Amino acid sequence: QVELVESGGGLVQAGGSLRLSCAASGSIFSINAMGWYRQAPGKQRELVATITSGGQTNYADAVKGRFTISRRNAGIITLYLQMNSLKPEDTAVYYCKTSAIMGVYWGQGTQVTVSS
Repeated sequence: QVELVESGGGLVQAGGSLRLSCAASGSIFSINAMGWYRQAPGKQRELVATITSGGQTNYADAVKGRFTISRRNAGIITLYLQMNSLKPEDTAVYYCKTSAIMGVYWGQGTQVTVSS
């Protein structure tokens, strides 16, 4: 079992920055890839960025050059998403996800609202 808890969301003006964090606990030894996803009102959940245990990253075209995903593996595993040059269309609930040996786990989500 893996538990994921996101934090760092909030309200920011367009052009601003936020950093999201996702703290993993439980059977973290089994964690492989991790990623951030988002879901805007009335839309399907979509991939934002992923990172493998080896540090390889992948980004959605909409966030390339503005967002940076990273992870720290030091006792506990923490996933980060640095979001710069935020746009109103980035407004969504952001979810942390991990693929582990026992299955796929999601966090509860954190709201990001970008005002124009």
